[in-house]
Amino acid sequence: MLHTASATKRTPSKAAQVARKDGTRCRMRARAVCAAAGVEPAKTRCVDRKRRRSQTTEAKTAVEGADFVDMTGSRVLVVGSTGYIGKFVVKELVDRGYQVVAFAREKSGIGGKLSMDDVQKEFEGAEVRFGDVCDVESLRERGCPDGKVDVVVSCLASRTGGIEDSWRIDYQATKNALDVGKACGASKFVLLSAICVQKPLLEFQRAKLKFEEELMESGITYSIVRPTAFFKSLAGQVESVKKGGPYVMFGDGKLAACKPISERDLAKFMVDCITDEDKQNQVLPIGGPDEAMTALDQGEMLFRLLGKDPKFIRVPIGLMDGVIGIFDALAKIFPGLKDSAEFGRIGRYYAAESMLVLDPNTGEYDAFSTPSYGTDTLEAFFKGAIENGLEGQELGDQAIFGQK
Repeated sequence: MLHTASATKRTPSKAAQVARKDGTRCRMRARAVCAAAGVEPAKTRCVDRKRRRSQTTEAKTAVEGADFVDMTGSRVLVVGSTGYIGKFVVKELVDRGYQVVAFAREKSGIGGKLSMDDVQKEFEGAEVRFGDVCDVESLRERGCPDGKVDVVVSCLASRTGGIEDSWRIDYQATKNALDVGKACGASKFVLLSAICVQKPLLEFQRAKLKFEEELMESGITYSIVRPTAFFKSLAGQVESVKKGGPYVMFGDGKLAACKPISERDLAKFMVDCITDEDKQNQVLPIGGPDEAMTALDQGEMLFRLLGKDPKFIRVPIGLMDGVIGIFDALAKIFPGLKDSAEFGRIGRYYAAESMLVLDPNTGEYDAFSTPSYGTDTLEAFFKGAIENGLEGQELGDQAIFGQK
């Protein structure tokens, strides 16, 4: 069984302390926004859905006049530009009139399938530069050769969540981007993090938190964006269910919930952070416009859209604890299996922990305190995936149900 006692005994880092306070801030912010809009905040999770959507729409309208700084034409360096979110951030920046420098590996994308020509064609309107973000000199010389950049946006993330890879990418490579950005005159840094770091039990979460702490202490104006689940992370069973297979879930399918957000909406939110003063020097959890949904909710939606009778396979969560224990034991003899045990922990975490704001006072996840943003819904995404397939939503190393 996965024990968490050792994690709770650790002295919290500054970033972890901020994470614990974040839920309270979000609830206060949500209530203030609803008050400004003249609506009552929801008292329970079972509030009528139409009423909740109405509150969200009115609350968004109430904050549309937030303080804004015009930075059109500023030079923005994007690292992690060819990743799932990064490519949408680059395109959004170009569309808004920024001078965009997209920094990428010579072989980019899942499995290094994208050539330099592929990347340059995809990023029309951006200046594409190639190098190694893990090499600070490569990043400085190739990413910022004239020594001038106004903003850095980091969409870097470990591809696997493995122990060494997490510290190499989620911490060190992202720190390289911060150091080079500051040396080149950047005044703002927008970081793509993850909402799950508020309960850090995994190595990649600890690596992200360590960087968050250093970013907050760096003196640069920052925005730390912590999104909930991405649409692609919920897409792994679309094809198998479409072909008549069952929907696989852990326990009763209600162990965890999320408010998934599309890559397009998240990219818009991240670019907003450059100019919206109320998003600066803040930790910003963010979800999509849908109600919080469990795995059971997602499966039922998928069967309904396909016109099929629901067919579920319920996997006991305890099976994962057994597998993790076996790999932990073997890793003491064969160190190369440490990542296998970590991958098991990652799978268990996402099966049992909600991707919502964690209330530090109750230790419970709070859907209402998880801010909503954007217009893209999971139902519309599922419809598109059913009709047109999942091109552009490949999971790569993150696939867990065979959908690559």
